[in-house]
Amino acid sequence: MYNISTKNFKTKQGNSFMGGFQVRGNVYNNFDMLYGISFYNQMVSIALKENAGDFNNLFVEFNQQAVQVSILAGYKVIREHLSIEFGPVLNVNGKLKRRNSQYENYIIDGYTQLTPKDIEKVSPLNFHLAAGITAGFRNFRVFGQYQYGVTNALGALNGKSPEIKDFKGNSKLLVFGVTGYF
Repeated sequence: MYNISTKNFKTKQGNSFMGGFQVRGNVYNNFDMLYGISFYNQMVSIALKENAGDFNNLFVEFNQQAVQVSILAGYKVIREHLSIEFGPVLNVNGKLKRRNSQYENYIIDGYTQLTPKDIEKVSPLNFHLAAGITAGFRNFRVFGQYQYGVTNALGALNGKSPEIKDFKGNSKLLVFGVTGYF
């Protein structure tokens, strides 16, 4: 579940999917490290209004592909069955792509000229902090993880249009999944 926390737009969280590879290794006693690379297809929606100014409570859906590289430290609460993890994640983003081109003549809510096309090229690199919990068995585990982007995901937009001045947004990601270890 992906969203951008910002005061510049009204957003709605989108459901996304991911797949990746991860290595878990013991470090010392109850501590381990997780190294991984994941591929994400993230979805978020942003509120629109028509050029005429009539607010229709419409949202345009954006799709963004991303790659994440993570290095997480873990603490085994119950040996090989329950652990908590935390650490940094580097997120490499693609452009925000509109899923439907029918909103070409619409304006983003709160603006007079800003269209969905104007906000496609967001910051390509973001730094996240992640924390999560993993439970299961030696070779099969389920996990939940929360990631918060500490860098400005909308910073690359600033200055691209007269209406884009001080855009600030932090990405938020809630991930649930299953991991199989060989």
